[in-house]
Amino acid sequence: MAIPAVTSEERALIKSYLLLTFIHKVFERDCRVIQESGVFKTPQLYVEVVGNGAKQAAILLREVKQEFSRRTIKVYDIRKGNDGIEARYACRGYVGSITILWPSFRKEMMERMRAYLGLHASDPGPGQPHAAAASH
Repeated sequence: MAIPAVTSEERALIKSYLLLTFIHKVFERDCRVIQESGVFKTPQLYVEVVGNGAKQAAILLREVKQEFSRRTIKVYDIRKGNDGIEARYACRGYVGSITILWPSFRKEMMERMRAYLGLHASDPGPGQPHAAAASH
C-alpha cells in the first residue's frame, strides 16, 4: 500500500499555520493601533483583551510548529495574491503548495479570532441582530 504524499491532516496543519501566522500579526497590529491612536480613554483594557487573543494564537502557533518538526514539514514561501494566499511547503521530502481563496481564509480567520477573544461564534457582527431576535 502506497503512503500518500501529503495527508489531509498535514495539509490542515499547514492551513492552521497560515491562519495563525496572519491572526497573530493582526492582533499585534491592532494592539499597537489601540495604544497609539489616542482615541480610547482606557486603551490598556482593549490592549489586554486583544493581547490575550495574540497570546492564544502564539501558543497555538508554537504547537503547530512543534508538530511541523515532528512531521518534517516546512513552509518556505508565502505569497498574498489577488485571489488568496499561496504557500509552498516541503513535507517528508515531498514538495507542494496550498492555495486558500480570500473569502474562506478571511471567514476562518474571523471565526478563530472570535474564539481566541472568547467571543461566541454565534455572536452577531456590528449592526446584526441576534439569531433569536431575528427569528421572531
